[in-house]
Amino acid sequence: MIVVREYDSSRDLADVEAVERRCEVGPSGKLSLFTDLLGDPLCRIRHSPSFLMLVAEMGTEKKEIVGMIRGCIKTVTCGIKLDLNHKSQNDTVKPLYTKLAYVLGLRVSPSHRRQGIGLKLVKMMEEWFRQNGAEYSYIATENDNEASVNLFTGKCGYSEFRKPSILVNPVYAHRVNVSRRVTVIKLDPVDAESLYRLRFSTTEFFPRDIDSVLNNELSLGTFVAVPRSSCYGSGSGSWPGSSKFLEYPPESWAVLSVWNCKDSFRLEVRGASRLKRVVAKTTRVVDKTLPFLKLPSIPSVFKPFGLHFMYGIGGEGPQAAKMVKSLCGHAHNLAKDGGCGVLATEVAGEEPLRQGIPHWKVLSCDEDLWCIKRLGEDYSDGAVGDWTTSPPGSSIFVDPREF
Repeated sequence: MIVVREYDSSRDLADVEAVERRCEVGPSGKLSLFTDLLGDPLCRIRHSPSFLMLVAEMGTEKKEIVGMIRGCIKTVTCGIKLDLNHKSQNDTVKPLYTKLAYVLGLRVSPSHRRQGIGLKLVKMMEEWFRQNGAEYSYIATENDNEASVNLFTGKCGYSEFRKPSILVNPVYAHRVNVSRRVTVIKLDPVDAESLYRLRFSTTEFFPRDIDSVLNNELSLGTFVAVPRSSCYGSGSGSWPGSSKFLEYPPESWAVLSVWNCKDSFRLEVRGASRLKRVVAKTTRVVDKTLPFLKLPSIPSVFKPFGLHFMYGIGGEGPQAAKMVKSLCGHAHNLAKDGGCGVLATEVAGEEPLRQGIPHWKVLSCDEDLWCIKRLGEDYSDGAVGDWTTSPPGSSIFVDPREF
């Protein structure tokens, strides 16, 4: 008999960690990715406005946890609406918000699969979503994870929605040079919030509580890149504030924020041959010994390593992609100083600034799969139709709390 109940940290931690260890991500017989949640199974959801973790328990006398699922709810942009009462063109377009739920961390012990446990966990989580007013639910999974795709699209009523790309770059033993033609400015959280709300609030999946994200202890800062030749790149004290900056922007500029995933979870690549480990170690030794050569090296990903996540990537102008590249170089050096193994981000498949984001194809995922389901008929801020049928835009806002 299977009983689904809320996770209890005082008695479930050891059993949940055991299930996590048995559920490595990756095809059998190949490299697999193990996620160590650092003793906190709620770490990937606890920073969201509302969250829940459920466990599936089997047995009568001796009970055993055989599965779990996590979920969170927030309010995000799902489209735009026109406000014809404003004369200014910039004021006519407003974000349309919806209450969105996210399913993540679904795990079922390998010895108890194909028994309907995953389906039961999803259904119970969706019921909690509805009780808390969520209008949509979505999940992210690997495009080639047939079991996950079949569960959500075949049995749970989800439909394929977006196919963003996960871009991953190793953190080298040497520091990356940032172009001398670019000035990188760090914004305080209040100014960063203003910039995002003024310019990116109509981007799909933009979180309404962006201020909570930017003020979170895991947020390492928001950075703007501008040409050094512009009035904003002349030195300290030249930043006029986001509102004034957007009113008189330079010809090209870019922005991104950095999130510290290292203090939430660690990753580890398992199943690598001895030869691959030796080659990787050799590249690190050469890079560390001769850093002036700026040779790319493979970090030690075969033991637990941390990562920094870049989010809120945007910009304007003909040189915006080059500005993004400089920001990624700056973020790389932050990750190196923080002892991280990789630097990652997730962007829309058609993101125009993607060409400015350094990444290794072998570490990246060209098509992550997001599936979505409509939970209710009511819509906040006016009915405009079904979001699940809307065409994709060129950009999405990936919330670092859910990566």
